[in-house]
Amino acid sequence: MTILSHILGFSRIGAQRELSSALEGHGRGEVPEAVLEDIGRRLRARHWALQRDAGLDYVTVGDFAFHDQVANHIQLLGCAPARFEFDRQQSPLSRHFQMVRGAGNQALETSTWFDTDYHYLVPEFSPLTQFSLACERLFDEVAEAQALGYPVKAALIGPLTFLWLGKEHTAGFDRLALLEQLLPVYGALLDRLKQQGVAWVQVDEPILGLALPNAWRSAFERSYWQLNQVGVNILLATYFSPLQENLSLACRLPVAGLHVDGIRAPHELISIADWLPVHKVLSIGIVDGRNIWRTDLDAALAVLQPLLDKRGGRLWLAPSCSLLHTPFTLAPETGLDPELKSWLAFATEKLAELALLKDALAGNADRTALAVSRLAIASRRASTRVHRPHVAQRLQALSPTADRHDSSFSLRQAVQRARFQFPRFPTTTIGSFPQTSTIRAARQLQARRTGRRRL
Repeated sequence: MTILSHILGFSRIGAQRELSSALEGHGRGEVPEAVLEDIGRRLRARHWALQRDAGLDYVTVGDFAFHDQVANHIQLLGCAPARFEFDRQQSPLSRHFQMVRGAGNQALETSTWFDTDYHYLVPEFSPLTQFSLACERLFDEVAEAQALGYPVKAALIGPLTFLWLGKEHTAGFDRLALLEQLLPVYGALLDRLKQQGVAWVQVDEPILGLALPNAWRSAFERSYWQLNQVGVNILLATYFSPLQENLSLACRLPVAGLHVDGIRAPHELISIADWLPVHKVLSIGIVDGRNIWRTDLDAALAVLQPLLDKRGGRLWLAPSCSLLHTPFTLAPETGLDPELKSWLAFATEKLAELALLKDALAGNADRTALAVSRLAIASRRASTRVHRPHVAQRLQALSPTADRHDSSFSLRQAVQRARFQFPRFPTTTIGSFPQTSTIRAARQLQARRTGRRRL
């Protein structure tokens, strides 16, 4: 029996929000680059130790970022827009923050990372875009983890998802046309990792959960056939949604393993286990990486056991996606109501849940820990703090059309603009910057009209 555990990524902010504080200080000019880099090194080492202590078979390297992973890949792949005119003497970190903040040039736009509340820098593509291995940060972090004695799994954003997340800056240009020159750079990247002794590389392609145009779907097989020639084990990772029409495509790609989101797509797991060739690794995202609640371990084991049987006793266990999307740990939450706290599991606690599941499947169940988990799950399931009969009765009394609008969107939009005097400009979300002066002026005018202040 071979049951391994890993994660797709970990919270990088630190148990005491050390990274956030350091970034704010750096932005004010109070924290020098060398100090910020040192804080990053210490956080990575601490988080790798947590993964090792939880019994994970690999620590994940490449998930750390001072802003976001897409920004890291823009630097790694050498495709920052030419308008930044980086000085050769500039450090990689100063270049990174120039793309984030602008510093004399228009900063890169930001957008939401799929359906999460996290943001990433949007790559800009044109017929003039060139790619090259232009940053050593990932390789340095791999060396850091190896020097500490950890078995490393490197994490990358896949080439097709990277292109998909960008935008064209030339009319009539299709960014997918850049794939042929991007793939050799990814090949060189994988080869560097192979030369460093990295056994597995996690390549994230979450766009496989989207309804893709045919040209993008057909690009997957030829891309991964080419990348597979490097000879390093690729774990293709999908998350945030079911594979749907891309299920058979994902299962037949020439890679060594496939990670799927067992939280968002539990109904697909048996089909994936049937479709995926037996010589390939199947990684199941069985712990929810996007919420704060304990895992129902009994329910998870009931899902995993038949999959383990189908795979001949071989299975990898993981959270559904990166644990970046959860708070760091419950440890400092001493003021929480004990009952409520018993229902919760943050990033660090979810590592422990993976260990419990792995041991239980291997026949070494921690019966005390499982009993504690059952009590917490039962408590939340029965609590009137969560389930209120009068609310359920009101919901049952609603008409079948209660959740539908009787008027069109365009009519509702016109009424809202007239009532609230909304400007005819796009809105931005927290973290989406820079805002143009036009939008700022419109918002200030709106604030004066309504007597409200922006937070």
